[in-house]
Amino acid sequence: MTNAAFLAWLALGLIWGSNFVFMKWAVEYISPLQVVLARVIFGFLPVLCYALARRQLKVSDLKSSGHFLVMACLAAVIYYYGFVRGTALLPSGVAGAVSGAIPLFSMITAVILLTEERMNASRAIGLLIGLVGVVAIARPFDAGAGAASIEGVLFMVIGSLSLGVSFVYARRFLTPLELPAAALTTYQLGFASLILLIVTPMDGMGDIFDDTIASAGLIAGLGLFGTGIAYILYYFVIQKLGAVAASSVTYVPPVVALLIGALLVGEPIEALDYIATACILGGVFLLNRRTQHGLMPRRH
Repeated sequence: MTNAAFLAWLALGLIWGSNFVFMKWAVEYISPLQVVLARVIFGFLPVLCYALARRQLKVSDLKSSGHFLVMACLAAVIYYYGFVRGTALLPSGVAGAVSGAIPLFSMITAVILLTEERMNASRAIGLLIGLVGVVAIARPFDAGAGAASIEGVLFMVIGSLSLGVSFVYARRFLTPLELPAAALTTYQLGFASLILLIVTPMDGMGDIFDDTIASAGLIAGLGLFGTGIAYILYYFVIQKLGAVAASSVTYVPPVVALLIGALLVGEPIEALDYIATACILGGVFLLNRRTQHGLMPRRH
């Protein structure tokens, strides 16, 4: 890695890993849907500026608005909402650990929906190990874990599956269009902003400003950096290192989220959570090693 590419790769892992504590703080003051709205709008702005600066936006692209609308729902609205709801019910570190399973659910949806994707023994072992980790974190057989833990993990899974379906949809309908990544992301977040502005109740949204740290975390941490700047960094890392090498950043956010939750926030993270995280990342490693095209892009 070049120094710049390595720093961008490291920054991306740290940014994505810290997103979960920002979500956790924000939902104490406003609803999950309002958190998603703020995230998408403040993430959209830097990506829009980046795409405009690179002159990658074209009016003719709007003929594919139907596809952009579908992607906005799958890869932004439902995905982000599932993660915010899940994080509200889980310790932020645990939510971050579960997010490490995104490539597992992406592979599941690809195998189900794409005829060219095949399940083999190596992929099956990776998926099984990773899913065991997800179930272990949910603790379905532990009465002391409570229903909130299971519900939180289920919302995280819904978000992950929605993102997985979006990759399949993009591969089938958007890849042939050969749009620049920055343009596609701009259209996706732009349409998502419009959808969320229509469906999100605004009552009480100003309550987030009762806490300076929570509001700064939502606007700057989760929106500008966690969504907008993160996309730009990801494009840079892919350009410099390639998609397969860039996908190795997958292993950083779950560890960062756990460390932030345990060391900085003081969340009650148990030994089983670390073991489950290791299972999730181990499964992803096996899956990634056997996947020629690398892991699908990760977005938190």
